Amino acid sequence: MSSNSGHASKPLSIAVIVPVYNGGESFRRCLDSLRQSSRQPDEVIVVADGDTDGSWQVAEDYGTRVFRYDSAGGPARARNQGAKLSQSDLLFFIDADVTVGKDTILSIEKAFQEDVNLAALIGSYDDQPGADNFLSQYKNLFHHYTHQVSSEQASTFWGACGAIRAEAFRAVGGFDERYRKPCVEDIELGYRLKRAGYTIRLCKHIQVKHLKCWQPVSLLRAEIFYRALPWTELILSQSQPMNDLNLDRTNQLSVGLSFMALGCLVGGGINPFLWIVAVAAMIGLLIINQRVYRFFWRKRGPLFTLRVIPWHWFYFLYGGAAFAYGTMIYRYRQFATLVDSQRPSQV
Repeated sequence: MSSNSGHASKPLSIAVIVPVYNGGESFRRCLDSLRQSSRQPDEVIVVADGDTDGSWQVAEDYGTRVFRYDSAGGPARARNQGAKLSQSDLLFFIDADVTVGKDTILSIEKAFQEDVNLAALIGSYDDQPGADNFLSQYKNLFHHYTHQVSSEQASTFWGACGAIRAEAFRAVGGFDERYRKPCVEDIELGYRLKRAGYTIRLCKHIQVKHLKCWQPVSLLRAEIFYRALPWTELILSQSQPMNDLNLDRTNQLSVGLSFMALGCLVGGGINPFLWIVAVAAMIGLLIINQRVYRFFWRKRGPLFTLRVIPWHWFYFLYGGAAFAYGTMIYRYRQFATLVDSQRPSQV
C-alpha cells in the first residue's frame, strides 16, 4: 500500500530508550551522541538494569529520565519498562554501547512520516566500528555487511538500532521478558510483529556505531549461548523460514562446506585423497563468499582480509555445530514431552 502524502508533515514524537548494565565509557559516548543529534529526541529514557558502576548516576547527570532496577533482569524487561514510561509516538531502542549519527533520529522520523503503514524499522551498524582490535573490527564490519546486502523487507527486529510505533509495540505485548539475557528477544518480537501483519523495514542508511570491544571468549560465548542456541529454538518452535539475514542459503551451504573441509583434512591422514576434497571445499567457500571477502578487501585491505577468512570459516563451524546441537536438544525435549503425555496416569 502506498504512503499517504497527507501525513508526510505530521510531527511524530520520539522516545529514545536505552537499557544499561555497567555501561562504562561507551555509555557516556552513547549519551553524548544523543546530545549532538540534529533532531533532538522528545524523551530519553534510561533503564538501569541493576548496574553496579553508577551508570544510572551518569544518566541522571545527562538529564535523562532514569528508572532503576535493583538487580539485573535483562534488556527485554528494561526496554518494556522504558516503553511504559514513554508518551511518545515512536520508540527508538538503542544499546548502551552504540552512538547515533547526527541525523539518525531525523532519518527515523522521516521514514515513519513518509510511510504511514510502516510499523517498525531497523538500521545497521556503520563501517567504522569503535574498538580498533582486529576481532571487533571484523565482527562489527561483518554485521554491517550483512545488513547492507539483506532485503529491505525485514522479518526481525533489532534492539541495538530499532524503532517502532508505540501502538504497534503495545498491541503485540512488547518484548518477551522470559529472555533474561541479551539474546534473541528482539528477533522474537519481530516474528510476532510479522505474524500480526505489521510491516518491518530494514533502512540501510540509518546507522549507528558499535563501540563494543570483542575478545575471542566474549564473542564465542555471546554468539553460541546468547544467539545461536536460543535462535535455533525460536526458529524450530515457531517454524520460521531460514532465509533472513545470516540464515540464507549461501550461509547454509557454507556451513556444509566448512564441515566437509574440516572432516577431509582430519581424514586425509588415513586417505590422502581426502586432502584434495578438502582443498576443493575450501575453494568452494572462497567462491561462494567472494562478495564478503571483496567487501573486507575494499574496507581494510588484503592483509586484513586474509585474517578474516579463517575466522569466517570458524564462524560457520561453531554456528553450524550450535544449530545442530540446539536442534537435537529441541527434538529430544519434544520426544520426552510426547512420551510423558502417553504414560498412563497414576492413581
